[in-house]
Amino acid sequence: MSESTGRTDTPLKPRPAKLVDRVFEELRQRIEDGNYPPDTRLPSEHELAATLGVSRPIVRDALGRLREQGIVYSRQGAGTFVQAAVSPQTQLAYAPVKNIADIQRCYEFRLTIEPDAAYFAALRRDDAAVRKIAEALAELRDATTHQLHRTDADFMFHRAVTEAANNHYYTASMDALKPHIAVGMHLHGLSLMGPRLQLERVFGEHDQIYHAIASGRAEEARDAMRSHLEGSRDRLFEGRVLDLSISP
Repeated sequence: MSESTGRTDTPLKPRPAKLVDRVFEELRQRIEDGNYPPDTRLPSEHELAATLGVSRPIVRDALGRLREQGIVYSRQGAGTFVQAAVSPQTQLAYAPVKNIADIQRCYEFRLTIEPDAAYFAALRRDDAAVRKIAEALAELRDATTHQLHRTDADFMFHRAVTEAANNHYYTASMDALKPHIAVGMHLHGLSLMGPRLQLERVFGEHDQIYHAIASGRAEEARDAMRSHLEGSRDRLFEGRVLDLSISP
């Protein structure tokens, strides 16, 4: 397992999100919550700016990002509309975790997508994507310093990596898997509540993934993510994997 590298270039504190990022997330969440149903027109830029307390250029940039991700679309002279594809009825979903075997299945599935997502993140990253991963890493560092494991920060890191890959299939899968991943992360976190070295080792694994992506070392990013997920699984199951050919 990789130990913490001790690098000083990892930010110690999360940087505040840009205003356009916050507006983007607010609008995306409102759409996901059904406040703006599929195929309905969003309020005008002027109305959104007034509602959210920001300038119209900020709203315009946030809407542009929503269009790029296929969440909304524009009709010439008619405004901006919500894509039908974001309806909760059509979102990707998986059956809930029912037993310990399902946790292992979740790890198995994650190992088929997250290492490659890290690979593409290293190839396609931009400053905003790297910054988002770094912010999650800073939250993990703070938790490690206080001898805590934060499932929310852990998931935020992994989702930021898949988001950096600029492939919505990866992010959709992570979002659908969030409650399933949370179960495994919570149990994994409990398994780390022993010697401090355990938490530091796991932080070091995240740190290695971050630096590989930030430096554009795609193969290293893929290998680091795979090693981290396998390590997490093996720590949780104490190196003893279940025979998934046997039901359930």
